[in-house]
Amino acid sequence: MSEECLICGSPLVYSERAVIMECSICHKEEESRTQCSQGHYVCNECHMAGLDEIMNVCLKSSSPNPFVILGEMMSLPFCHMHGPEHHIMTGAALLTAYHNAGGNIVLSDSLAEMMSRGKEVPGGSCGYWGACGAGISAGIFISIITGGDPLSVEPFRLSHLMTAKALHDIGTIGGPRCCKRDSFLAVSAAVDFVRENFGVEMSKSDVSCKYSDRNNQCIGTRCPFRKS
Repeated sequence: MSEECLICGSPLVYSERAVIMECSICHKEEESRTQCSQGHYVCNECHMAGLDEIMNVCLKSSSPNPFVILGEMMSLPFCHMHGPEHHIMTGAALLTAYHNAGGNIVLSDSLAEMMSRGKEVPGGSCGYWGACGAGISAGIFISIITGGDPLSVEPFRLSHLMTAKALHDIGTIGGPRCCKRDSFLAVSAAVDFVRENFGVEMSKSDVSCKYSDRNNQCIGTRCPFRKS
């Protein structure tokens, strides 16, 4: 169970206030509230190195099941147990499944937009913003497929309702954070939301988590995806 610091495996330490940290990989300086107990820090960009593989997975997929697509992305080497890559993968899986289920979008353009917006949601937003990035990603998905912007009417309404539903389900289970669990919960909420509001039927499947032995903070039987 060493999926904490990407440099040495030591536990992560979270602080209330942001300070300037130097990335231990690229040496870029940026504000952060997170470092490991040995002082290492990995910036969001380095944490998401290899993110372009998401585009390849999605453009090759013919599945209308976002759980299948998300699972394929989670199995890629770049994807860690936790991290801001999930803020992109959740929406990307939904966009791909929506397209494959008959949703009217240009998938490559939509995925590029998901990448751009999702990268702006930093790691730790679940704890510091009160809004898990996976839940926000589901809202971004709705905003993209409806062409939403700050002045829109119906897209504004729908994207907020989607984010609220995903965050409600995530908050109901409670913490501590698990990027896998929260991504699955956001995708599940989105499948139902899209069917009810858009008439597009994405597929759903039962999820049996295979990541619990990599998660030092696994909540065990409180998790709806925990293996029996």
